[in-house]
Amino acid sequence: MPTVLVVDDALFMRVTIGNIFKDFGFEVVGEAANGKEAVLLYDQLLPDLVTMDITMPVMTGIEAVQRIKAKHSDANIIMITALGQQTKIKTAIESGAKDFITKPFQPEQLKEVASNVLNLT
Repeated sequence: MPTVLVVDDALFMRVTIGNIFKDFGFEVVGEAANGKEAVLLYDQLLPDLVTMDITMPVMTGIEAVQRIKAKHSDANIIMITALGQQTKIKTAIESGAKDFITKPFQPEQLKEVASNVLNLT
């Protein structure tokens, strides 16, 4: 069962994304409300997959990706973005994120992106 760390500053989004993954048979091992928490939790949990919001307080998703990838080059990170963040998506991918999905999204879209990143297809 793949493990997931869900990172988003909005509790509603963390719950929504977590529930989608649980429905697809993933185990949500942690949640973080900002990039700083995400970096700390990643080191502790070493999840198979991270969903990372781009815009968050304390530390942005892009900074968190850079810090996680610096220590864990094999980290699988999917960026969750709002519409109109193309330049940030490009920076995130260049920083080591494997893919991205744009809000609002359908559960099947998230499953497909996660499955592709983890080579589950």
